[in-house]
Amino acid sequence: MDFAGRARRFLRLGLMGGAAFLAGCAWDGPQSTLVARTDFARDILHLYGIITWISIGIAVVVTVALLWVLLRFRERPGAGLPPQIRGHALLEISWTIAPAIVLLIIAVPTIAVVFRTQAAPPRGALEVIVRGRQWWWEFYYPAYQLTTANELHLPAGRPATLILEGPDVIHSFWVPQLGGKRDVVPGRVNRLSFTPETPGEYLGQCAEFCGTSHANMGVRVIVDAADAFQRWLNAERAPAIQPTAGPAADGAAVFASSACVGCHTVRGVSGGLLGPDLTHFGARRTLAAGMLPNTIDNVTAWILDPQRLKPGAKMPALGLSEAQARAVATYLASLK
Repeated sequence: MDFAGRARRFLRLGLMGGAAFLAGCAWDGPQSTLVARTDFARDILHLYGIITWISIGIAVVVTVALLWVLLRFRERPGAGLPPQIRGHALLEISWTIAPAIVLLIIAVPTIAVVFRTQAAPPRGALEVIVRGRQWWWEFYYPAYQLTTANELHLPAGRPATLILEGPDVIHSFWVPQLGGKRDVVPGRVNRLSFTPETPGEYLGQCAEFCGTSHANMGVRVIVDAADAFQRWLNAERAPAIQPTAGPAADGAAVFASSACVGCHTVRGVSGGLLGPDLTHFGARRTLAAGMLPNTIDNVTAWILDPQRLKPGAKMPALGLSEAQARAVATYLASLK
């Protein structure tokens, strides 16, 4: 193959590689770190911007210096070796000091951001205790004596402080558009404070390997306008309305007589503490920590065989018939 043919081949490969690379990029994807929706996320994005521009500057300087060296000291017939610089004290001092200066420039804003994100929460912040469990998230609002799971609601414009606890193994709470990762460690309490700015739904993920279904441990943070958050809060604080007739009532009877009550809380019906609180399960958008839409069909399939849908799930198969499982799913869907 001649030079022109090789050049065309490398050009095609380069274009294909570039296209594949760009296909994996998303500026505003659901878990993009480039779209800041809190003060905390904006501080981190600003810091990343500083580091990125410094890195680009270093790359330009190194590339220009390398090209100059390659051209200036290229091999010439009969010229012999160019002068050697081994032991050049000034040059060695320079390339020792220069990286130290770069690291210092990066360290100053980094330390400033670390101190800002570790500062005491502002007065009036909404406090939420976050417990990472295998493999779902529990959210407890102490001020309202309210517990929910996997979907965290916060009001826009009000500071929030998440108190992170780990009842079983190490997890890491991460909702990219709201802020950086913060570990959830057994025996230790970490805090994460930020002010949500824009109403919307933000997706997150456990960012620390925690077992078989680590990849299935998602989280949704719903930032509501102030009035919408108050409506959600009022609905969540109300007791679950128990059905009195029909398939939902049949499901309530199956729920109350099965092992469900030993693991799950439905306020006024059961007080289990091992699994997610189901008092208003029907109002949630997803189940199994965000894996599936919250539909009667999906809940039925979950009750029949949780392990098939979420490997390693702590919930066992209950041995219910399909009719019983659908009745329980219908009952849970009514809990709004």
